Amino acid sequence: MSTDQSRQCPPQWLESAAIYQIFVASFQDSNGDGCGDLAGLTARLAHIADLGFDTLWLCPIYDSPFRDAGYDVRDHKRIAPRYGTLADFDRLVAALHARQMRLIMDLVPGHTSDEHPWFIESRRHAANPYTERYIWSPTTFCGPGECEYPGSFIRGAAERDGNYLSNFFYFQPALNYGFADPDPRQPWQLPLDHPAVLATRQEMLSIMRFWLDRGVDGFRVDMAPSLIRANDPQALKAARCRFWTKVREELRRDYPDIALIAEWSHPGEAIESGFDLDFMIHFNQASAMKVMRGENCRTIVNLNDVSYFDAAGRGELQTFFSEMQAHLARIGNRGLLSVPTGNHDLPRYSVNRDEAEIKCLLTFLFTLPAVPTLYYGDEIGLRDLSPLPSKEGGYRRTGARTPMQWDDTEGAGFSTAPAADWYLPLDPDSQRPTVARQLRQDDSVLQHVKRLLKLRREWPALGARGLFRQLNSPDQPYPVIYERQMGRTCLRVAINPLAQPVVGTCDPFLADYACVAGEAVVKQSRRDSRATIHLAGRQYAVWTYAY
Repeated sequence: MSTDQSRQCPPQWLESAAIYQIFVASFQDSNGDGCGDLAGLTARLAHIADLGFDTLWLCPIYDSPFRDAGYDVRDHKRIAPRYGTLADFDRLVAALHARQMRLIMDLVPGHTSDEHPWFIESRRHAANPYTERYIWSPTTFCGPGECEYPGSFIRGAAERDGNYLSNFFYFQPALNYGFADPDPRQPWQLPLDHPAVLATRQEMLSIMRFWLDRGVDGFRVDMAPSLIRANDPQALKAARCRFWTKVREELRRDYPDIALIAEWSHPGEAIESGFDLDFMIHFNQASAMKVMRGENCRTIVNLNDVSYFDAAGRGELQTFFSEMQAHLARIGNRGLLSVPTGNHDLPRYSVNRDEAEIKCLLTFLFTLPAVPTLYYGDEIGLRDLSPLPSKEGGYRRTGARTPMQWDDTEGAGFSTAPAADWYLPLDPDSQRPTVARQLRQDDSVLQHVKRLLKLRREWPALGARGLFRQLNSPDQPYPVIYERQMGRTCLRVAINPLAQPVVGTCDPFLADYACVAGEAVVKQSRRDSRATIHLAGRQYAVWTYAY
């Protein structure tokens, strides 16, 4: 691959990757303090590899006051003591690479903790190198037109005369990456080429290089669109694209195989802005939530749509398919998308779903033209324990961050600490799902995940680059039927999430075909050149054939 191509296309390994996201505090405790850590994670790599995942994505593990679960970073180049040390991190990277696995770290470039040394200096009265590294109003008591900009300015938190702009929580001051079109009437809006703005960008690159030099394979960038500010949307769009494209080009010169993954939630924009992959999920993608969430499972964006994967048959997929195919057409070969099972910000997908319904949803997610991404515990249908008291800024997200359930012992194999010392409580149900139990059951969710990932490896047409074509008519939403193709090899997928049997119709199979997953009856009519697919309730099937 030429240097030019390497800047335009994602690394080849990402195209065939399967990503497993871990909220480290709840994965595996190695020292009995009730909190997961890096040593515990390293000890559990065999489980992740055995499932078929080859890429880990870690939620932040940097030093932090943990008022936002580590997204409030206090020191970007230090491991939080509760997770271990840099030596523990190096052992994790070595263990991953020995298994031909890769590591994606969460990068939080848009803000820091208010306890970060940079911010402590920035809020001083006396001018210093960090005075303008954050976004400050010119005075604490702003008059009309002095500090007009959408966002939360925090008043009265500094020795200096000014208010700082925050990201999300008040204790997360926004770093200053400049304004694409600064308003001359508001001189606190610094231009993109201001020395303080350029220094902030160089600090971000220094942090990324620090971890890349330790063997990290890429970053998932938190709140990726939020760094650059603007008063005009078109100016903002162009400046974001220039910023991230330049970051990618600079890093690729020294680290040609790294991946940049965005929390943008609009793959078309993210890929055009220099990223390799983005997620179809909350924020901008209401259609993805219609796929994932049931009517009793509200999300952080207050959507209350009925999921297509609803046993009563009240959902639809056409909006999702239209948006997905629009993204794919826009990004071409320059990037990839993913529709994850969930993440640390969302309710668990298991809410109001039994194992049969979960298997139908997983079959759908893992046979789309996308990189499969699974949130830890979703391989066993880990339950969402909402509502729980908020932990470290989790609020209604807290119930999706509970401990991994490894076995049937009292501590579920997660920790030997007394329950009162645990990071979050364990599912109290004696029949809670566990890895050990599902390994013994051939029809479990865990075994289904393994089979789906194995199927993707055996049939590249099911991968992120395989072509996609919907076969069922929008007028007949159940079952959903679609085709994946690469070269002369085709696979067809049919899924019925309903409680009752259904019959779907589609184009006839063009050659001999074989069912490689699930179970269904196919009948082909010579009279009208149509195929009918008979599926039992909550059933799926995948067939393969060649032209």
